[in-house]
Amino acid sequence: MDLSKIRFAASEKEAKAGHEDFYKVLRKRVNSYFKENNISRHANANMVVKSIFMISLYIVPFILMLTYFESTGMVLLMWILMGFGMSGIGLSVMHDANHNAYSKNQWVNNIMGKLLLPIGGSPVNWRIQHNVLHHTYTNVTGMDEDIDTGILMRFSPNQKRRKAHSLQHIYAWFLYGFMTIMWFSTKDFSQLERYKKKDLLKTQNVSYRFMLMSIILTKICYLGVFLGLPLIFSSLPWYGVIGGYFLMHFIAGVVLATIFQPAHVIPTSNFPMPNDTGNIETDWAVSQLMNTANFAPKSTWFSWYVGGLNFQVEHHLFPNICHVHYKKISHIVRETAFEYNLPYYSYKTFADALFEHGKQLYRLGRKEPKLATAEAK
Repeated sequence: MDLSKIRFAASEKEAKAGHEDFYKVLRKRVNSYFKENNISRHANANMVVKSIFMISLYIVPFILMLTYFESTGMVLLMWILMGFGMSGIGLSVMHDANHNAYSKNQWVNNIMGKLLLPIGGSPVNWRIQHNVLHHTYTNVTGMDEDIDTGILMRFSPNQKRRKAHSLQHIYAWFLYGFMTIMWFSTKDFSQLERYKKKDLLKTQNVSYRFMLMSIILTKICYLGVFLGLPLIFSSLPWYGVIGGYFLMHFIAGVVLATIFQPAHVIPTSNFPMPNDTGNIETDWAVSQLMNTANFAPKSTWFSWYVGGLNFQVEHHLFPNICHVHYKKISHIVRETAFEYNLPYYSYKTFADALFEHGKQLYRLGRKEPKLATAEAK
């Protein structure tokens, strides 16, 4: 269905409950928080320090493996650290920048957003997939590409079930490791073709020809630096370098997938679908609450590393606010949601969220999945 025809509209039941006023009231309260405390909605000094750390975690081990370490164990350790650095940049730095939440200066956002290039991806494609599709049509089958991963996984009850899906709760964790490997190899090219057909490139003010040349050139540069240089200068043989390179990507893929998927593919999600006229019978903000969950809200260091994305509810309702503020505004969001008798899903720990995600994968792999709904926490 044409994306331009999809509309979110509160149902009659929601209208009677006053749910359509929820987001208006919530925005007013969140705006008041920043104004009354004289706080910027963008990055602060802690965010700058974190950015330096994450970039260093990716670049410094790379330099050390080329110039200093010679033992196999230490070189492989550098590849492992780069994997965590890669995911850290994706979660904590470029993510905010590509949402224009890092700085009020658009030039800064553009520069920081381009950090996706040295970790193998395309910022333009990422913004279309994540900002335009995922954030607008969260968990809508055929619209949200985060739950549309082809035939190997079934993330929605609205997707076709295949026999292999009965085992997806087992093999999913392994497949997650290939997320960024797909980025630098085939995904950007397949996305570009798809976004051209859907006329989505215009949302980023770029042409197909420019994007194709840009992707090809940046991929060549990326592979030349992060695979070519180690093949020349690393002490490891060529197969050791390739193994370390894939180990880096596998770690980053697992980290990224296990942060994003448990926030949306869980038993509480309702996976809305547009009707024949393109209407989704729920308010957009209410749909975000129904299809998103937080986890480990009290874990300071975990939240620091994952870029506040354990507060996915706040992120989906306010993607233009830097993640360093999510914990503070989460109290406002939670209280306002309960005031309007709306759900606010939050798991106590990251392990709880992973367990619930695993249960959902198991249920979706069954012939007749029982998709139970849980109470808001």
